[in-house]
Amino acid sequence: MCEDLCVHGLVEYKRCLYYENGKKVIEARWRGSSIILKSKLENFSSYEPLGILDYQDTAEELSPVDVVFYATLEVRNSLGLAEENEDEEGGGGGGGGSNSSLAKLWGKKLKNRDKGYSRAELASLWSLLQQEEYTFLRVLQDLSTHVAKVLGSCGHFYAVEYLSAGHAWDQNIFSLEEVAVSGLQDQDRDGARGRWTTREMVHRIALSFLDMVWHFDNDFTHKLHLCDIKPENFAIRKDLTVVAIDVDMAFFEPKMRDILDQNCSSDDDCNFFDCSSRCNLNKRRCSPRRRNSNLQVICEKIFRPWFSPTLLGAKAGLPLQVPGF
Repeated sequence: MCEDLCVHGLVEYKRCLYYENGKKVIEARWRGSSIILKSKLENFSSYEPLGILDYQDTAEELSPVDVVFYATLEVRNSLGLAEENEDEEGGGGGGGGSNSSLAKLWGKKLKNRDKGYSRAELASLWSLLQQEEYTFLRVLQDLSTHVAKVLGSCGHFYAVEYLSAGHAWDQNIFSLEEVAVSGLQDQDRDGARGRWTTREMVHRIALSFLDMVWHFDNDFTHKLHLCDIKPENFAIRKDLTVVAIDVDMAFFEPKMRDILDQNCSSDDDCNFFDCSSRCNLNKRRCSPRRRNSNLQVICEKIFRPWFSPTLLGAKAGLPLQVPGF
């Protein structure tokens, strides 16, 4: 991406979507397609440097295997993945947790070259690995359709796919007219493709939310917790797949337990945004086990306002009723 940005001028700035506490989210166009550029901190110098680069000629001596090793350690640290007994714990997915999985994932991207890495490349990689959202998206890149795809990076900025994001200012959480989608239903005996109705699109989006919840609960080595659930943090692709686009507050089970395991005097002290546990008053300690679930919060903060009969009135018409279920 750097060559397209710095040499060929193929990356065009469009507008700033978010800028607070150093975090930047920018809409741009890359080779004619819309993208989102992100960075947790504003300046490259704000990130911790890779210590081994302080030694002369170290960068030239690092093999791709060395880079995979250092990247894997940093990812494990960033995501708070367990050091011990991780193969015996958690669900059966096998992805998003084990050391071998991480090595394979990074190996595909980093080892597939016949030369070493320059100091600039290593420094850029290290700044990206210090951004939890980037490491999260990269680790799940080939394991989940429910997270945004990383398209490239340059320096401390990384590019993700541009999607139709949700919004809280209207009951219609997603702007369905922005999604040019063709339905898969048969319109006649010849099986011609036709547009889905709005009702069918809403059903498919709701079912995709449920599929995402099951996927995050069961398909990885550790359960994945979403602690900041709101319409703006999700988007839909043209096939109506729901995608988590802001995962700064997404945590695998080991890190979730560390976050919740705090001193307390009441249950109110055991709430971490949308993730909560209970206070053991005898020990004055929060339980490390989350008491609510992704599904409960999505029902409360997404489905309830979206399908509220009070707001829809007579037009509600059992909006979640799906034929055949």
